[in-house]
Formats: sequence, C-alpha cells, structure tokens
Amino acid sequence: MSERTLVQNLAALEDGPVTVAGWVETVRDQKKVQFLVLRDESGAVQLVRPRPEGDDDTSRIISGLALGSFVRVDGELKHDERVKLGGIEVRIGALEVTGASLPESPIAEDTSIDKRLDWRWLDLRRPEHNLIFRIQTTFEHALRTYWVERGFIEIHTPKLMASPSESRAELFQVPYFETTAYLAQSPQHFKQMAQSAGFGKIFEIGPAFRADPSFTSRHATEFVSIDAEISWVDSHEDVMRMHEELLVAALTAVKDRHGDEIEKAFGVSVTVPALPFPRIPLAEAKQIVADRGYVVPRADEDMDPEGERRIAAYVKETYGHEFVFLTDYASSIRPFYHMRHADDQGLTNSYDLIFNGVEISTGAQREHRIDVLEAQARDMGLDVEELGSYLDFFRYGVPPHGGFGMGLSRVIMLLLGLPSIREVTYLFRGPNRLKP
Repeated sequence: MSERTLVQNLAALEDGPVTVAGWVETVRDQKKVQFLVLRDESGAVQLVRPRPEGDDDTSRIISGLALGSFVRVDGELKHDERVKLGGIEVRIGALEVTGASLPESPIAEDTSIDKRLDWRWLDLRRPEHNLIFRIQTTFEHALRTYWVERGFIEIHTPKLMASPSESRAELFQVPYFETTAYLAQSPQHFKQMAQSAGFGKIFEIGPAFRADPSFTSRHATEFVSIDAEISWVDSHEDVMRMHEELLVAALTAVKDRHGDEIEKAFGVSVTVPALPFPRIPLAEAKQIVADRGYVVPRADEDMDPEGERRIAAYVKETYGHEFVFLTDYASSIRPFYHMRHADDQGLTNSYDLIFNGVEISTGAQREHRIDVLEAQARDMGLDVEELGSYLDFFRYGVPPHGGFGMGLSRVIMLLLGLPSIREVTYLFRGPNRLKP
C-alpha cells in the first residue's frame, strides 16, 4: 500500500503518482466529470475523474458517496493554476471507501452549540476546530519548553484524594472501597509538598474537578489546570515575573506558528504582550472602576466579572495591554495558605491575572511557617485536625515558596475571541453533560 501524503505537502511535490486519504467534504457529480473535495487533518484538495461512457465501478462509488465518508485515493498529482483550491488537483486512479458515512449529517453550520457537542466528533472535523487543538498543542509545548529549559521538574499529582484540596465546597465525592475519596479540585497540596521535598521548581498540566453548578461560558466541572510552584521566593512578585515570562513565551510560539491561520479563521491578531505586565492593587482597581462609574456590588472585598472587564478596558486604554495583575487581595477572601502582608494582616501576597477582561489565574506566595499556617486556618474556621496530612508537609521544614493555577481552556478561548470554553474543550463536562 502506498504511503499517503498529507494535503499540506502536496503543493511542494512535482506532478506524478500520489496517495491521499481523508474524508469527503463535497461531491460534484457531473455528466462528463466527477469532482470531490477531500479533507485530511492538514487541509483540503480537489480530486477529479473524467466519467467514462456507461459508468464503471469507481464512478458509481463516487456517485453514491455520502459526505463525511473516509476514502483512500491513488492518483496523479497535477499543478494547475486554474484550480481555485490551492492550484493543484489529484486525478483519481483508484478509490477505496475505508469508512462509509450515513447519508444525512445530524449537524450543520448553524446547529446550536449544545447539539454540536452531542456530535462532537463530527463538529471537530471543521478546519477551525482542528486549528484550535493545534494551537493548544503549540501553547502547551511552549509552556513545557520554558519550564524545562529553566530546570523545572514535571510532576503528576493524584486526582483521588482523602481530603479536600481546597475547601469542602464544590467537591465530587467518589466511593473508594470502604471509604470516600474526593476528586482533586487542584494539585495545590501536592505542589507544596514538592517544595518540602526540595524539588525547587515544579509544574503540572492535568485535570481538575469542581462540582460547580454554573452554566456560564467559562466554567466546567472538569478542566485542564496549568500549575507551577517555585521555592525561594521573596514575594508574589517572583511568581508574577515567572508567570508573565511564561505567557510571553507561549504566545510568541502561537503567533509565530499559527498567527496567519488565526487571523484568517477567527479574525484575531495574536498580540505578544510587553513585559512587565501592568500590576494594580485590588483596592486601587476597585477605585478606578468606581471613578469610571461602576461600583462593584459585592458584600465582600472581591472583584466581580463586570469589574474585571472594566479594569481590563482601563488597562487597554492606558497601557495598551491585554493583561493585568490585580494584586494584594484581602485575606478574608483568600485561602488560609496565602501569606499575609507583614505590615497588614488584612492583605495577602496574592494576585489574579486578567486576560482580555476575564480572570484566568490565581497566584500567591504561600505561608510556609507551620505556626502561622495553623493560626490562619483557625482564623478561617477550618479544622486543623482535618488538615493534618497537609500540615505535615510543613513540620519538617519548607522554603519560602509560591505559585499559580491557570485554566487552559479559558486562555485559549480568550486568545481566539470565542464565546465559550465549550468551543475550545475537546470534550466538555458541565452540570448536564457527561457524554460523549
């Protein structure tokens, strides 16, 4: 069997024998000639076959082809500038149907997102969706390259836990032999354990789970979390510096490799952000949006999504930047393990990173002193005994450290200007979606 050539590589070949394989996107079945458009994972090409008098087996197969069927074709490559699709075509010699499709597709271009998700494997055949996951691959590879080149260790933390990784809210419970396990909300505990282990700098890209009943465009019950943790930090500023350098490296790779394709498919120009990213203390950010006519309507001291959009708009106008670190969050709205300011216990060494108006990450310097950590847990009303296995990490010495967690799908969604993480998640999981 001849080795197939990807469509994207055909233009560089000389005229002559070639084998292509993919699925049938269109069929034009004319009296004297038959045309197919075949698409594979790299692009589309026109196939052509003159129709013989009285038809033959191949012409009858082409006439009966359902769109979406997978075929393999041996033929002759011919360069012809008159062919609108890339200036090349393949003249069909032999055609084999390797996977026939049902004749009627259950989805179309204007089908709703919910129904398209029901038939996700068909929805993913769209070229722009293929591109999304190539962009995601480039993005993740650039993250790993940045980390590995700087001596980070990649870890894979367990997703079954004996106790909550964050809080008792939004937990999935799983029967586990004679006891109950919890699906990890984040790798937080085990990232910090690596600091006690002396690993220094670590990262993980892996699944996380939140039993969150939200139906917003940016929430999922299972998502891919991008996490890093580093030792010997002086403050959250060290974490922010690593975080912004990491994103610049990733966005540079995406722009270099896919910038033109993204512009064509999504009408978005990828911007590589300047360093450093703007930094605004949260209290100052809330005052800025208040001065611009929006008072954040929350009982606590947090920012809300509209406030995030407005401070992002201010930053774009003022600094020409798509990113902003909101820093120094109140301790009342942060986890007990965030380090508090030495001179103001009401504030933490923490941040949220906003990208194009939406929060994509939370980071912080962690509290590494066991006595302070226990006291902060009690202040938050937590049971120190229940946190025993976590607190044990700190009883034998831990260096000053900090890190962040960031949602992969949110970043890709915002990068491409898409309306929902459903579009950029391979198989989305939400409160009412467990299939396919």
